[in-house]
Amino acid sequence: MKDENNITPEDENLDYQKESTKEEGFDDIHVVTGHHFYENNENPEDTITKVTGMYKDWFLDYASYVILERAVPAIEDGFKPVQRRIMHSMKELDDGRYNKVANIVGHTMQYHPHGDASISDAMVQIGQKDLIIDMQGNWGNILTGDSAAAPRYIEARISKFGHDVLYSPKITEWGLSYDGRRAEPINLPVKFPLLLAQGAEGIAVGLSTKILPHNFIELIDASVKILNNKPFTLFPDFPTAGIADVSNYNDGMRGGRVRVRAKISQLDKSTLVITQIPFTTNTSTLIDSILKANEKGKIKVKKIEDNTAAEVEILIHLHTGVSPDKTIDALYAFTACETSIAPLGCVIENHKPLFIGVSDMLKISTHRTVDLLKRELEIQLDELKNKWHFASLEKIFIKEEMYIDFKLYADKESLYTYLYKKFEPFRNLLVRDIHDDDLQKLTQIPMIRITRFDSDKADDAIAKLESEMKQVAFDLEHIIDFAIAFFNTLK
Repeated sequence: MKDENNITPEDENLDYQKESTKEEGFDDIHVVTGHHFYENNENPEDTITKVTGMYKDWFLDYASYVILERAVPAIEDGFKPVQRRIMHSMKELDDGRYNKVANIVGHTMQYHPHGDASISDAMVQIGQKDLIIDMQGNWGNILTGDSAAAPRYIEARISKFGHDVLYSPKITEWGLSYDGRRAEPINLPVKFPLLLAQGAEGIAVGLSTKILPHNFIELIDASVKILNNKPFTLFPDFPTAGIADVSNYNDGMRGGRVRVRAKISQLDKSTLVITQIPFTTNTSTLIDSILKANEKGKIKVKKIEDNTAAEVEILIHLHTGVSPDKTIDALYAFTACETSIAPLGCVIENHKPLFIGVSDMLKISTHRTVDLLKRELEIQLDELKNKWHFASLEKIFIKEEMYIDFKLYADKESLYTYLYKKFEPFRNLLVRDIHDDDLQKLTQIPMIRITRFDSDKADDAIAKLESEMKQVAFDLEHIIDFAIAFFNTLK
């Protein structure tokens, strides 16, 4: 019979733990009822921050960051943040010569809060589209799937087209970089539907985007039609070529689908040749799919040769007696020779994701281009007016010999008062009022320039400025025609 007064060592330890728990001051830990588990009901006087509630909104913050700052392009310039920072860095480094990609990546890291690998990969993707970056070295091959050489071995610079359409510092809106040390563009003033020309793909949190590339010339023609208020239709165009069925494109929006086939022809009775491949595939993945279909008995292939270099050339050798036509049908049915692509137009507008079709994207881009061109012309006209204004002031200043009496005035205020009085009869000849800055420039003209002043040359320079001002004013009045001419010069 067990003695009830005996206490086992385990019971003794348990009682000790209970007592020590009470003694060690954990009475402030209690379960709060009536609130959600994630609610952080902190007492403002507490010095301890509880973990519960700290991560209540973390997922939403993370999702918003990935959507806005990483995966989805902006409608304004068609760039994801990393792409925009790469192009901004290339402009800062630009001296007309090639720069090593490793140097560009390092410079971009001043603006991009992520690793060098993500920057170099993004730069290679931009370069392989062969539009805004001029490349030198082994940048990989989109046809074969070969990767680019290491960043220290390849070089790049901004292409002429990139210079023409990407940059205009005077109309660029600037913001601070992630660490607040430098200024970076919020959006680049892109004067072309670059997003539709290059295409874009990204997977964010809760949404994704897949904008297919379109033909360069067709985009320009469609932009001109928009400015002329004419109807237009856009369909994708792929750098890998292929045969596309765009009947269900749905303007690039959710629910649409594009079927793309490889171009297969018969070389002889026992040989087929593939000269174009579907978008999103390469020769390596295509050949792998053919070999797998052959192993499963779906097709009968004797041998495959990949002779792809600058152009696709895959030779498929058939067994004797195998029908080439039936093999072509089987290739489309059981291999990657036919793929289906589901477009999904999603962009960032006003810091929010927007699901939109390619036609509306092009309209927004075209009207934004007109606005950017107008702002550039307004700035140019203002600069020309200022040049004309000072040239006229200088001519009057020298011809009237206003500098003769400078020695009579000991301070700037009295000198400026004298000059304002001397210019009073000529005010109606000027395009704007005279400011102190104008007078400061006049008083700083070197004497040798005054003694060599040629009135006829000054008149010619003023006449040239007036002609330029007249042309810019005309372009502003006919901004649509000016924009159409700009688009046509890009062809």
